[in-house]
Amino acid sequence: MTKRILLALLTTLVLAGAAITYTVHAMGERPDRQQADASVLVDRSGAVRLDEPGRLVFRNTAPGPDHGKVASVSLADPTGPRRISALSCDRFYVSAGAGLCLASAPGPLPSAVAVFVDKELREVRRVELAGMPNRAKLSPDGLMASWTTFVTGDTYTTPGTFSTRTGIMDRAQDQLYSNIEGIPLLLAGERHHAEDINYWGVTFARGNKHFYATVATGGRTHLVAGDYDAWEARTLRENAECPSLSPDGTRLAFKKRVSTDGARPWREHVLDLATMTETPLAETRSVDDQAAWLDARTVAYSLPNERGGSDVWAVPADGSGAPRLLVPSGASPSST
Repeated sequence: MTKRILLALLTTLVLAGAAITYTVHAMGERPDRQQADASVLVDRSGAVRLDEPGRLVFRNTAPGPDHGKVASVSLADPTGPRRISALSCDRFYVSAGAGLCLASAPGPLPSAVAVFVDKELREVRRVELAGMPNRAKLSPDGLMASWTTFVTGDTYTTPGTFSTRTGIMDRAQDQLYSNIEGIPLLLAGERHHAEDINYWGVTFARGNKHFYATVATGGRTHLVAGDYDAWEARTLRENAECPSLSPDGTRLAFKKRVSTDGARPWREHVLDLATMTETPLAETRSVDDQAAWLDARTVAYSLPNERGGSDVWAVPADGSGAPRLLVPSGASPSST
């Protein structure tokens, strides 16, 4: 009888272990099906609005039914309760009370959609795109927009192994360039033609018509300055990716390739556009993001966490200080 009881108990434990293993495996595959993270406080009493000052807007990466939805927290208390909307995005950016949501779209081939939303996150326009969502940006007044998608499903980690599509839209004129690869490019002062040209990571200056971006060609990456009205671009320097222009238009945050290690290839820097002097920031972990300026002194970005999602971090833009956790379980930050 004792042996039977022990055998029954052992069988029960084995089956329970198998069930737990299956559950953990399933949760790892689908973050949106996981149990909600009890450490993330949610404020259900308020709505996410893009015209409310002093808010940080981001993509919620906490496991549970709100995974991937646009959320916001108070910049005065970013680890406090977050408001969560019904809008799901892979990338989101807010500027001047307008929002740009870049999201995956269903279909047999990788595809995406760029959705423009108003201050209450109501859709006002959408553009269907090829590829997988990667970057999204609006000009300071919200009237110019840009996005980047991967059309091969690769990443930036290995140069020359990916292909991108970057579009720019003038919302005021309702004019769209779905792929800016055809923009005339001056490389080291000479007109450059090549089949391998890829653009990504656009950021706009005030006045909207001038922008910065990354271009890759010949196995090298370059920071370019572009003029939308003149429809031309010129390289400024090598090895500068995913630029983000400061609020005063004088500096660019960017990621610089500092290693051949595919796991830790980049370090975040800030470039002074007047002197072309670059400053490495205190964040020494590899940042694969297009950073956002929270103010004239602070840069924010996301980094993967041990929970299978990502967190939003911030660091001083002058190279001093140390990184600080801004929002756990978040990504794609921008401020109202």
